[in-house]
Amino acid sequence: MTFLHKFGCCFLLWHSVSVYAEPLQIRITDQSGVALEDAVAELQLPHPPSFKTPAEVAQKGLTFVPFVSAVQKGTAVDFPNQDKTRHHVYSFSPAKVFELKLYAGKPEAPVIFDKVGIIALGCNIHDYMQAYVYVGESPYLAVSDADGAAAFAEVPAGSYQLKVWHPWQDGELATTALTLPVSGPIEIKLPVTRQQKPQKPQKGFGNSYN
Repeated sequence: MTFLHKFGCCFLLWHSVSVYAEPLQIRITDQSGVALEDAVAELQLPHPPSFKTPAEVAQKGLTFVPFVSAVQKGTAVDFPNQDKTRHHVYSFSPAKVFELKLYAGKPEAPVIFDKVGIIALGCNIHDYMQAYVYVGESPYLAVSDADGAAAFAEVPAGSYQLKVWHPWQDGELATTALTLPVSGPIEIKLPVTRQQKPQKPQKGFGNSYN
């Protein structure tokens, strides 16, 4: 038995060797069984294929959209500004330190996320703006929706390690061995301290957000 750490928990998944790919759904909840949105599930294998596709994190309504992204190492990510005001996007995270200085529209070149890790994003103009990019080794990545569902359309047969991460994660969870395929979704509980997602402040005295 292993245990959850601050930046992820691991589950060993084993299923028989086959040439067929099958769908897989993981339902992620908090410690009380309430659906957990924005959790990342990654299926790792020893020699992952490369299915990198371009991704983007937009600035819209003075927030980052989406709040949590998951991409394979080496993916190019665009940061289009869809607001009327300019933004200054940056990260000081060890896995990717970068800065997109005050700009409108779309930067000339995307940012290449070339190291595995968790990247915390911020805006130097709007301090409350925050988002995360999970960079994994594997192309088999999914982010849970409002129902806590992280869905994989096709998962080739083989032995995987399942990692689950959430930015509000704060506890430990025992892991278990599972055999695929299964008759229903895999249920995972992840201890978190729930917070409010970053959102545009209400207009009022002292606020000048547009």
